[in-house]
Amino acid sequence: MLIDSHCHLQDERFDPDREEMLARARQAGVTAFVVVGWDLPSSQKAVDLADDHSDVYAVIGIHPHFASSFNRKTVRALKKMALSAKVVAIGETGLDFYRNLSPRPDQEKAFLAQLELAGELRLPVVVHSRNADQETWAILQEYSRQAISQGRSFPLGQMHCFAGDLPLALCYVEHGFLISIPATCTYPNNRRLHTVAKGIALRWLTVETDAPYLPPQGRRGQRNEPSYLPETVSAMAQLRGEDYQKVARGTALAAAWLFGIGTIGGER
Repeated sequence: MLIDSHCHLQDERFDPDREEMLARARQAGVTAFVVVGWDLPSSQKAVDLADDHSDVYAVIGIHPHFASSFNRKTVRALKKMALSAKVVAIGETGLDFYRNLSPRPDQEKAFLAQLELAGELRLPVVVHSRNADQETWAILQEYSRQAISQGRSFPLGQMHCFAGDLPLALCYVEHGFLISIPATCTYPNNRRLHTVAKGIALRWLTVETDAPYLPPQGRRGQRNEPSYLPETVSAMAQLRGEDYQKVARGTALAAAWLFGIGTIGGER
């Protein structure tokens, strides 16, 4: 039982062998795939892919790299896509002050607008944060307070490909956000992520490939894909001193809880 809680299977790098890639992942034990958009076209492709496969679910939104294109028409388009029952979250949205491909004010505006949309639709949010720990935390702390005042229940979202330290991770958990562990936890020198993977209760952890990005240690330089997810789970199990099946099941249940999907592909 495995759920890839964040992947980009609509990416053109999967065009030559998408069905074969999905078959390999299912054979490896992956029972559900959460496919995440980064702009309007990729979000629509995520929805289309989810409509074609019972074990695929879609997340729709605008990545901070493309925040400068965000406007009222974007919100209307996302609302229309969200009519699909296979849409399980808004994102990935957030802040990226490492590359700054969109001006920071535009990133913050798009982030806040998508948080508002997620609240309106009662959907979780998938958050990207890079070199913006303080700013992202300030926004999400206030978002959590507002959500609680509106009677919303946890979890509120996922911190995708988490790169912060354990104290920050625990703060997010306290405010209703799951921490998503990528394959970078297989990297021997990534001690900060190792500490996070060991220090958070399984109920609050998901695993992801972020495919086609961030392959595990033994496959660096290759295209990442969901069939490699067991390598991340194995690394987590070793770090935590727990059985592989316990970690696989725990992270799958956490993803199912977050996104409102079944732990077996096709169930909901």
